[in-house]
Amino acid sequence: MIGNDWDEILKSVETSKGFERFMNVVKQKYKETTCFPEYENIFNALKLTPYKSVKVVILGQDPYHGTGEAHGLSFSVQDGIPLPPSLQNIYKELYSDLGITAPISGNLTKWAEQGVLLLNSVLTVEKDKPASHKDLGWNLFTDHVIKLLNMKETPLVFILWGNFARSKKIYITNKKHLIIESAHPSPLAASHGFFGSRPFSKTNNFLISTGQTPINWDLKRVKE
Repeated sequence: MIGNDWDEILKSVETSKGFERFMNVVKQKYKETTCFPEYENIFNALKLTPYKSVKVVILGQDPYHGTGEAHGLSFSVQDGIPLPPSLQNIYKELYSDLGITAPISGNLTKWAEQGVLLLNSVLTVEKDKPASHKDLGWNLFTDHVIKLLNMKETPLVFILWGNFARSKKIYITNKKHLIIESAHPSPLAASHGFFGSRPFSKTNNFLISTGQTPINWDLKRVKE
């Protein structure tokens, strides 16, 4: 289903009758209404960041609901799409934290390829209807993913922005991992604890302290 080591790790889920029924419900939603991201990109976060490669987890809530925006990575939009307000604020904090100027594109694929798992809790949404699939059952799947990541021996960084993401803290019990939490980067909340939280430098300092390669957050300077 995914095409890397996640398939083996999630084998008991992927091969279960319950998950098969659930995915049939998802397929039906895609047939009946316009949904995002494109069906083949639903599991893009896991495809781009294999389990063995995960260093950082940035948890989002559900995909962008506008045409052409979502492509399966939390907070990320496809090339050529105007930057959503939350992502604009993420880039502002990146500049404040590390002096990295914002790229034109909101495509965060290069972060994902370095081990930043950009995971939404809900992986699909109906066009122009935010949170429309929140009760579909995706949380059972993505909470399981978080629990599997919690079991990793390699120290990880979990970045939890906003109350929804912070509610997932109950699944992160391994003391090896670092949890960075703050307000959400949305315009309504960013001034109440997101700006000035310095998640990018804190992440890299932790990775270096645990003998890992830091993330190159500068999308303009990531080597191809």
